[in-house]
Amino acid sequence: MTLKVKNLVGGYSQIPVLKGIDFSVDNGELVGLIGLNGAGKSTTINHIIGLLHAMKGSIEIDGITIDEDAQAYKSKIAYIPETPILYDELTLKEHIELTILAYNLDKDEAWKKANELLEIFRLQNKLDWFPANFSKGMKQKVMIVCAFITKAKLFIIDEPFLGLDPLATDDLLKLIDDVKKEGSAVLMSTHVLGTAQEYCDRFVMINHGELKASGTLEELRAQFNKQDASLSEIYLSLTKGEKANE
Repeated sequence: MTLKVKNLVGGYSQIPVLKGIDFSVDNGELVGLIGLNGAGKSTTINHIIGLLHAMKGSIEIDGITIDEDAQAYKSKIAYIPETPILYDELTLKEHIELTILAYNLDKDEAWKKANELLEIFRLQNKLDWFPANFSKGMKQKVMIVCAFITKAKLFIIDEPFLGLDPLATDDLLKLIDDVKKEGSAVLMSTHVLGTAQEYCDRFVMINHGELKASGTLEELRAQFNKQDASLSEIYLSLTKGEKANE
């Protein structure tokens, strides 16, 4: 088991946003984190990557908590945020080199993978470009390249489809499938429920900081007594106050 979130209570102030969240993401699995704006998705992610400290509960990656060994814990994570975060003074090439140093990767092996990804995302002739030269979608592709040259055990991807064109979206989904086959776990937050339904193995549904339902699509359909319902239909029912069966 890669990621285990247990009874997570936390937030940005003394009043908790998250109220006892429990879920896991196993090796070789893509789990969709589903919720409306303000439901607690970003807060959950910020706790997992170590930007926030839990008021209560625990988060483990391969049995390690951030308090036990922060460096080992963080080295297992590759994070792609919803809004790309790049250094204005670094070129694309320098962003890749910084990632190689941060994750202590083999330089030759990492650059071989990076060049493959640069070609996939049509960035191979832009190594000397600075972030100011990139569109939002291109900045997002830079974040994807840097994340996927790592050998992370857990990939956390926050709203990945908002700035990507259809070709890049398809390329990203193929990369996710590849790292799953290699044994990594993937947690993906998204509002694009049709894509999530097609590609995710399981779902974690949160609303108002509480875990409302989790499981495969078939399990969610059974929990809400909605045979053949789509993921979107199930989530809309949840937001309207319908409760899953215990």
